[in-house]
Amino acid sequence: MCNGISIATLALHPQLVPVLCGWFEAEWPSYYGPGGPGSAQRDIEAYANQGTLPVGVVALKDGSVCGVAALKAESIASHAHLSPWAAAGFVHPSLRGQGIGGLLLDALEEQARSLGFVRIYCGTSTAQSLLQRSGWKLIECISHEGKRLGIYGKAL
Repeated sequence: MCNGISIATLALHPQLVPVLCGWFEAEWPSYYGPGGPGSAQRDIEAYANQGTLPVGVVALKDGSVCGVAALKAESIASHAHLSPWAAAGFVHPSLRGQGIGGLLLDALEEQARSLGFVRIYCGTSTAQSLLQRSGWKLIECISHEGKRLGIYGKAL
């Protein structure tokens, strides 16, 4: 726990699924919003595992959810040979810049270690500085769905 923040697996907090669905739909409307190809409900419920991929972790402060992230087997089709992936990272906008993203990333790294992985990957167009501060290395830059995306990796 850091500054009153605790990290737990999503599997222990299924009551958070509706809140997280709202966050995903608002943050990624082209994917999870009306007419988008994704289902926030389906994805978030899929992250409610323990001991197997995919697994989600949540950040809690005073009993309220303030962030979420997931460890998935696959993320970017062109890089299916890499696994697992840190993905679906989100910290409530009012709480960004307080280290919660780093705590969630640390928790995903621990989940990957506990599952026997020796490396972890992440594709991002927005979280480069967080990954770099956490010791991740840029592997390559690609164009993905019209955006410049950095593919990062970290030895565990």
